[in-house]
Amino acid sequence: MQVKAAVLRERNTPLVLESITIDNPRADEVLVRIVATGICHSDVSVINGDLPLPTPIILGHEGSGIVEAVGSAVTRVAPGDHVVLSFAYCGKCIPCRTGHPVYCDISAAMNLSGCRADGSTAYTTDHGFVHGHFVGQSSFANHALVHESAAVKVDSSAPLERLAPLGCGIQTGAGTVLNLFRPNIGASLAVTGTGPVGLSGIMAAHLAGCATIIAVDISESRLTLARELGATHTINASSGDITENLRDTTGGRGLDFILDTTGKQDVMSSAYAALSTRGRLGLVGVSPAGTRIDVDPWTILGGRSIEGNMEGDVVPDTFIPYLIELNRQGRFPFEKMITQVGNLDDLNTAIDDSRSAKIVKAVVTLN
Repeated sequence: MQVKAAVLRERNTPLVLESITIDNPRADEVLVRIVATGICHSDVSVINGDLPLPTPIILGHEGSGIVEAVGSAVTRVAPGDHVVLSFAYCGKCIPCRTGHPVYCDISAAMNLSGCRADGSTAYTTDHGFVHGHFVGQSSFANHALVHESAAVKVDSSAPLERLAPLGCGIQTGAGTVLNLFRPNIGASLAVTGTGPVGLSGIMAAHLAGCATIIAVDISESRLTLARELGATHTINASSGDITENLRDTTGGRGLDFILDTTGKQDVMSSAYAALSTRGRLGLVGVSPAGTRIDVDPWTILGGRSIEGNMEGDVVPDTFIPYLIELNRQGRFPFEKMITQVGNLDDLNTAIDDSRSAKIVKAVVTLN
C-alpha cells in the first residue's frame, strides 16, 4: 500500500514528505495506522549526525495507533486494537527471556540498522528503497510496519494522542528511577536536564517517596514545571558550580541518586562529584563520540557507581500499561509536558521547536 512518510534524505536537512510503498505484513509483523507520534532527542540526534544511521530513512519512535492488519503468526494483537509502539526484540534470547528485552542479542539489527533483522526494508519508492524500522517503529508516517514485539496493546479508552511518548522518553526516565534505582522512601535524587526524560524521572521519584528531589537545568520555565511535577528544589545550572549547588542543597552529604539526561561531559562529571557515599549516577543521554567523564578511582572504592541503561531496562508490555494506570489515577501527569503540534506537514517546525527547547515534548497528530 502507499503511505505518506517524512523522510530524512541527508543529515542536517529538513525531512521531506514522500509517498512510500510499504510491504504487507510478514508472519511476525503488524501494520499500524499511526494516530500520533512524539519527537524524541534521539530523532534529532540522527538528523544532526550524532547518532549515525543510513539514509534515506524514516525516523520516529514514539508512536501510538490502531492495528489494521497482522501477520499469520501474530498472537499479541489483532486488527482494531489500540497500541503504543516501543522497541523491537526477538523474545527468544537470554536477555529477552530474563526480563531485559532492550538488551536483546539482535537489538541493534532490529532497532538501529535501518532495516529488519535480516537486512531487508519494508519501504520503497520509485527511486529505490528507504530505510525504516527505526527503534522498531519509524512512526513519522501515517502507517508503520512493526515486529509484533514492538506493539503494546493498551486500553481503548485511553487517548492515543496522549500515549504516544510512553514508548521511549517517558518510560526511560520513569523506568530508570522505578525499575533500576528503586530508591528507598526518604532518599535524595537529582535530575540533570529537565526534558521529557528528566521530568519523567522527577515524577517517578515523587511516586517512590523520595524526600529530596532536585531538578537542574538552565531553563527557568522547565524548572518551574519540574516543581509542579514533584521537584522539591531547583538549580539553575547557569548560576554557580553544579557540584557545589547540589551538595549545598543536601547539607553537604551529596545525592543518593542522580539521573543525567544531558549526555554532556561537564554535566556528567559534575553530577558524579555530587554523589554521596554509595551514590549512583544513571546515564541515559546520547553523547557525541569521544565524550568522557572525570572519575577519581578512590571515589569508586567509596561505593559510588556509574551505570547506563536504555529505555529504563523495562518490559514495555507491563511497564507502559502501569504508567497509563498511574496517569489515569492522576499520579503520573505526563500530559502536562506535552504540546500537541499539527500533523506531518508541521513536523519540521516541531523538530526545530524541540531542538531549541521551546517545546518540552512535541506530539504530532496524524489524520
